[in-house]
Amino acid sequence: MTRPVLAFASSALVLLLVACGGAGSNKSSGSGGGNGGGGSGTGSGSGTGTGTGAQWAWISGSQASTTSSSQPGVYGTLGTAAAGNVPGSRGVANGWADSSGNIWIFGGFQSGSTANPLAELNDLWMFDPTSNEWTWISGSNTTGAAGVYGTQGTAAAANVPGARSDSVSWTDANGNFWLFGGLSPNNSPTFVGDLNDLWMFNPASTSRQWTWEGGSQTTGASGVYGTLGTPAAGNFPGAREQAISWSDTGGNLWLFGGYGFDGSTQTTIDLNDLWEYSTKTNQWTWVSGSNVGGAKGTYGTLGAASSTNVPGSREFGSSWIDASGNLWLFGGYGYDANKIRGRLEDMWEFSPSNQQWTWVAGNKQANTSGTYGTQGTPAASNTPGARNGGATWVDTSGNLWLFGGNGYDSSGTLGELNDLWKFSPTTKQWTWVSGSNKVNGTGVYGTEGTAAAANFPGSRDSGISITDKSGNFWLFGGYTGSSKGADSIALNDLWRYQP
Repeated sequence: MTRPVLAFASSALVLLLVACGGAGSNKSSGSGGGNGGGGSGTGSGSGTGTGTGAQWAWISGSQASTTSSSQPGVYGTLGTAAAGNVPGSRGVANGWADSSGNIWIFGGFQSGSTANPLAELNDLWMFDPTSNEWTWISGSNTTGAAGVYGTQGTAAAANVPGARSDSVSWTDANGNFWLFGGLSPNNSPTFVGDLNDLWMFNPASTSRQWTWEGGSQTTGASGVYGTLGTPAAGNFPGAREQAISWSDTGGNLWLFGGYGFDGSTQTTIDLNDLWEYSTKTNQWTWVSGSNVGGAKGTYGTLGAASSTNVPGSREFGSSWIDASGNLWLFGGYGYDANKIRGRLEDMWEFSPSNQQWTWVAGNKQANTSGTYGTQGTPAASNTPGARNGGATWVDTSGNLWLFGGNGYDSSGTLGELNDLWKFSPTTKQWTWVSGSNKVNGTGVYGTEGTAAAANFPGSRDSGISITDKSGNFWLFGGYTGSSKGADSIALNDLWRYQP
């Protein structure tokens, strides 16, 4: 299971990734080289979180540097919060926020480690913004841990998803966390395989246990599509990584595309199938798209919904859900209108009420530059450059936010980005809010725990983005380019943005 690497990486690590299916894994999701470097310092997580307004605050973890490799985790005692605890550097992990405002992260992939350059994780962490302390909740403090599935549908203290990266996550209407698929080391240092297992975790319960809800315990499962539009107990998406996800107000979980297995082929391929999972019936429905991978985009007329419209097959796009329950999709790495495979900058809206896609903004062609316009000013001509692996949030006014990723800047240069954008679903216009319009921007950390106008995260892709109950945006880790010309280095810095 091999595929092209999406990165300008050192030849040694590229060869290692390919041997692992890895470029399947594509951990940096196409990390460009350049400035930024890796993590350094200890990061105690002791900040006070002062400051107001539309400002970034570095809360915890290590500052990026151009000289250090990825940072190991400081786990402390399982289940016990401590000021010195901190998750290790990682990207393509999962994150949630609970009803109390705590921030949770699970698993991911650490690159750039001298001791272990290929390291899948299954550790679960919780960060308390009140005490500014991390707690290691479950999972292993080592890499490559196998999953313990237990009995399907039954929570148990011993249950835990195996080590993985590139999985997708949701939060349902009851506040439960959900996890699907991803890339697993499959208990082998030289092979990585795709999963389609579905898990649930209840953060509110005193026991805090995982439940295996469905899917296969082994890698490489093909999809069972059933009849388009019809839920069934036997339906299930195929194994995949880097899919795109949404959770709606009714608690339903939505899944689109990714890189993995369709309903027929036995090789991994970019997908454009859209699925809905009902947490009430525990059934999947194939809603839209093809059950065969590698489909080009069918764009139709800009701004006009149609039953024939559908985004092209892709992985690692960005997603949001608006106040009306519509699903939004931007970019990723996949097929454009001409079936050219590359980074995309198209913006799509899917209406669950009429089951139709609308191409809303952006370009039908892959690998296009960004049009930034005037900072702070929305315009119909503005558009982020084609990219994959950007972080996303939705603010309390319903605006859609996008940060960074790996893609093309205003001059058409490919690399890591740290631009911050806002999109209005009402006006259908982008605004370049802050950050650089050039790749490989350096972060400004300021004082730990203190928001400031000058603070800004450095360029990265594959970070974890979470919105808490107060409407604050949180960003953890991701990958930044190495100044030494090697593949990207993982970060473990935690940021908060007050929009």
